[in-house]
Amino acid sequence: MRIALFLGIFLLALPVGATATPEPAMTLLFSFETKADEPRWVAVNDGVMGGRSRGGPAVEAGVLTFSGVLSLENNGGFSSVRTVGRDFDFSNATAVLLRVRGDGRRYQLRLATDARFRGITVSYGGEFATEAGQWTDVRVPLADLRPSAHGFALQGPPLDASRVRELGLLIGDKREGPFRLEVDWIGLE
Repeated sequence: MRIALFLGIFLLALPVGATATPEPAMTLLFSFETKADEPRWVAVNDGVMGGRSRGGPAVEAGVLTFSGVLSLENNGGFSSVRTVGRDFDFSNATAVLLRVRGDGRRYQLRLATDARFRGITVSYGGEFATEAGQWTDVRVPLADLRPSAHGFALQGPPLDASRVRELGLLIGDKREGPFRLEVDWIGLE
């Protein structure tokens, strides 16, 4: 009822002969409402290389929370979460959309395919900013994602969006201390 009333008022407010420009269509990937529809999320922190950062995922009350403490000890400095057990075809998408509530720090969206560089999985990442305590909608264009392997920037290979094996979130902003990112939903444009 509220949507119909809003839409009616919006259409009445348009000048005669004007048309409403439709918003780009979004395909919802995850709403975090039911575990049956969601992939499993796992943590990968800098402990894999001797670091001391801690972080991980929790899905409760329709929200994915990625939180922990970033440490720069032992050349560490990153924490991440990623999906496992589900493949994705993003070939018809131009961007990944997220509704997030952050802590004012910068995070990365990460995608991985079966691409390898010297036997190491290639990840494709793009940064996004958050506003402390505020829900914001984030758009990360697929064309802006840059390849890397173990944190080293690569010139290629290009992202094969039809073969996404992992979707993840990462913090590695070189600032020690606690972090917290909440995700309401993730979709494709």
